[in-house]
Amino acid sequence: MTPAEFYAGALERGRRVLVEADEPFGLLLGALLVGGNVLIEGVPGTAKTLMARSLACLVDGAPSERRFSRIQFTPDLMPSDILGTNVFHAASATFTFRAGPIFANVVVADEVNRAPAKTQSALLEAMEEHQVTVEGQRMALPPVFVVVATQNPVEFEGTYPLPEAQVDRFLFKVLVEYGSAEAERDVVLRHQAGLQVTDLAAAGLEPIIDLEGILDLRRQVGSVRVDPSVADYLVAIGRASRGMPEVQYGASVRGALGLLQASKVMAAFASREYVTPDDVKQVAAPVLRHRMVLKPEAELDGIRPDDVIARILASVPVPR
Repeated sequence: MTPAEFYAGALERGRRVLVEADEPFGLLLGALLVGGNVLIEGVPGTAKTLMARSLACLVDGAPSERRFSRIQFTPDLMPSDILGTNVFHAASATFTFRAGPIFANVVVADEVNRAPAKTQSALLEAMEEHQVTVEGQRMALPPVFVVVATQNPVEFEGTYPLPEAQVDRFLFKVLVEYGSAEAERDVVLRHQAGLQVTDLAAAGLEPIIDLEGILDLRRQVGSVRVDPSVADYLVAIGRASRGMPEVQYGASVRGALGLLQASKVMAAFASREYVTPDDVKQVAAPVLRHRMVLKPEAELDGIRPDDVIARILASVPVPR
């Protein structure tokens, strides 16, 4: 299977339960093939968790591994509730590690910004190094490991801003808004016809690929060529974000690496063996919007990170 075949087949199956979600769901598919993490932001009821669950349903996990786990973030959630803990057995006078929900292929951190920073930081090592450390013991996470975090807009009551170090570890930030009137009508009619989102297998979301297949697709994406001129282009975009007058802090080097990974997977989805500047433009907003901190006066003027990114793309010369 090629990345393009996987993309087309996964989108077709995703449409069985998702409506007007090709773009955000396509970014989730891309993150899966490069081992990136995704932050989905939107108001409640816009199918954020459903998209993550749909992604997990497409992966045929090994019997010994958890394919999907969901962590509901709350103000009283502790780091051990995520990572796991050592349990003492009195009969043998030994400790046994009981793995937490982080040990899964697709981990949904639902409403991640409802937990305080101490708990949110429990994800940092897992998201960056694909391992966790509990009481000095390091344990590797599954080779196929993706965190899909959902959050409500920070102005909603009972939410905490995510630490900048954690936000920077997300490959994509996906913004989900209300759908069109036709989309809402389609959703209502599907439920009227008997769609049960609690049973996605019955809705036709059977696995399309196994874990070995995903690792093979990752190797194919890794072989996509990037011309030095295109590499210079994506680096210039990241550096330009630091010099914009509305920006207090721009994208780090991790932002340029994110553009590289995302551009390569977009090229692979288009059945190309090389990256074009259009691939970079396509992923610039979801890769960079959460890595830029605007100045307070810019936010008061209603300027959004996407507006700044559009200006950057219009000003940086495109290689021929």
